[in-house]
Amino acid sequence: MILSKILEDVEYKLIKGSTDVNVENLIYDSRKAAPGSCFIAIRGAVSDAHKYLNDVSEKGAAVLVVEYIPDDFDLDRCNSTIIQTDNNRSALAFMSAAWFSHPAKSLKTIGITGTKGKTTTTYMVKSILENSGIKTGLIGTIETIIGDEHIPSVNTTPESYIVQEYFRRMVDEGIECVVMEVSSQALKLNRVDGFTFDFGIFTNLEPDHIGPNEHENFEDYLYCKSLLFSKCKQGIFNADDNHFEEILKNHTCNVETYGMSEGCDYRAEKLELKRDGNALGISYHLSGLMDMDVMIDIPGKFSVYNSLTAISICRHFGVSEENILSALKNIHVRGRLQTVNVSDHFSVMVDYAHNAMSLNSLLSTLKDYNPPRLVCLFGCGGNRSRDRRFEMGEISSKLADLTIVTSDNPRFERPEDILNDIVTGVKKADGEYITIIDRREAIYYALDHALEGDVIVVAGKGHEDYQEIEGKKYHMDDAEIIMDWYNDHKSK
Repeated sequence: MILSKILEDVEYKLIKGSTDVNVENLIYDSRKAAPGSCFIAIRGAVSDAHKYLNDVSEKGAAVLVVEYIPDDFDLDRCNSTIIQTDNNRSALAFMSAAWFSHPAKSLKTIGITGTKGKTTTTYMVKSILENSGIKTGLIGTIETIIGDEHIPSVNTTPESYIVQEYFRRMVDEGIECVVMEVSSQALKLNRVDGFTFDFGIFTNLEPDHIGPNEHENFEDYLYCKSLLFSKCKQGIFNADDNHFEEILKNHTCNVETYGMSEGCDYRAEKLELKRDGNALGISYHLSGLMDMDVMIDIPGKFSVYNSLTAISICRHFGVSEENILSALKNIHVRGRLQTVNVSDHFSVMVDYAHNAMSLNSLLSTLKDYNPPRLVCLFGCGGNRSRDRRFEMGEISSKLADLTIVTSDNPRFERPEDILNDIVTGVKKADGEYITIIDRREAIYYALDHALEGDVIVVAGKGHEDYQEIEGKKYHMDDAEIIMDWYNDHKSK
């Protein structure tokens, strides 16, 4: 593809050479440089790719896209065309869209942002749309789904080049719509530049991802979340969230709202918790732009919000009430309040809750069902904040009747030290507890000692299928271990 075509939507300055050159491939990893490459130098949190410009040029790259010329760069010896932009991350997004022939124009694009609920909601939307015959792709925390292919995810929202590549593959597969999680980091780092979302969704906002390599403060986190609503045509917002008005501040989209308060376009009322054997769910009546009774086989008030999001999106696609209700009754999201059916006498769930906020929300939700006993099994990751361990230990001890403290991803720390920190928090409340370092052994203990009516939640790792120890990842899947226990006992 000719460089001028790739740059058609990019503001740039030509430093050297010509835009009338042919580009063989678009890259942002200097190790992939080859004759004919167009290399976009990205400044990351850890490394600045501008320091590799001499190497990339010597490998025969046709084009270098830079934000500045480093002092050690030999401009005279360089035979590459050099393009300068103010923001190479944004340039990469727009160039990638052009490289893949703007596939988003052939898709209905749905972007969902918020602190919680993104993953479950994307699966709800995909399920409802596909239930009504609309082929739908998905990009999210757990995986990317393109037709029958499931690609494990590294980031919640991939780099812009990968986003556009996935879009292109979806279009080529005959997919009509894509629903994707849009993280605050993705918005901050321009990963979803280069196209306009048809729908942008706001689920909720709570302090999270605040730190030196993410957002310097809550204000920056909120601002980055709000950027989605200047990048979409139709916005759909949780009006019950405390930060709703702030998120709306700079929007350029049409606005619809959902929630439980008066005046919402989609309003849930008459909520009722449901427990059928070992299955927990919730029902409610939906009023406003739609009028129907809804039942979901996922517990908790936040499941109502997730379903409202999905319903409000799908109304724009003309999906029938029958298809919506049928799909919602069969939603199963790996590692997100995932019920693993191993007994008629107690409930077992796997969830990704891995910080104090999410664990508090999870256990409070399950406690609302008044189980005879609530059992929480979890650990904390190594080489992460110690405060998280104390906080999670205290929350579990306050809300669960029994806390089973075990190992998560110890990384380069001693598991014993992590467990001791968690127990320090546990002892601040009065819940019973036990420590079992081996995670498989801990899960077996919880199941072996389950009582009638127990609700057991295995928290922290969710969809992860590994345990990271001293730089290596070993296969470990909580739901798989639970099924191993079931198969061991079934055969006895």
